[in-house]
Amino acid sequence: MLFRSTLRLLENLLAWANSQQKKIAYTPVPINLSELVTDEFIMVDEMATGKNIEIKSYINDTITVLGDKNMIRTILRNLITNAVKFTHKNGKVEVNAITRNNQLEIAVSDNGIGMTQETAAKLFKIDANLSTLGTENEKGTGLGLFLCKEFVEKHGGKIWVESQEGKGSTFKFLVPLAPASVN
Repeated sequence: MLFRSTLRLLENLLAWANSQQKKIAYTPVPINLSELVTDEFIMVDEMATGKNIEIKSYINDTITVLGDKNMIRTILRNLITNAVKFTHKNGKVEVNAITRNNQLEIAVSDNGIGMTQETAAKLFKIDANLSTLGTENEKGTGLGLFLCKEFVEKHGGKIWVESQEGKGSTFKFLVPLAPASVN
């Protein structure tokens, strides 16, 4: 567990440092979202299994987004990992998506500890220093959500959270649909 936490910290630090130096190229390609979510579920499976948390995707297999695969992967990994981190044993984490014009709204939901509106307002700010221990004392980097915000904005989208203390959180973000997916 410590190894994975350290690895996530290093991945986030490297991605953040490179984005600050404009070294990360935004390279949009069509991406099958369902496959990407499945890959990220594999990455958090050990953590979720250890807490007996059900992780479930409701993403249609045919949905294709137009995005930078590494950035979308980083966004999903951070949001799914956080959802598992802040969910109690025997909880549930779900990923859904709905079409909004030429964009896809992706939601990562949990039935975990939730947060106050004051905490939610500070989440995506680099200077907020909101690294919080999870329900099993899992550590975070404090950079993940800020990195998610930067990467979502590179896609021309936005990210936000809906949360209620004691009932869980839903993190939502918008990314462009690939032209073949647009109705």
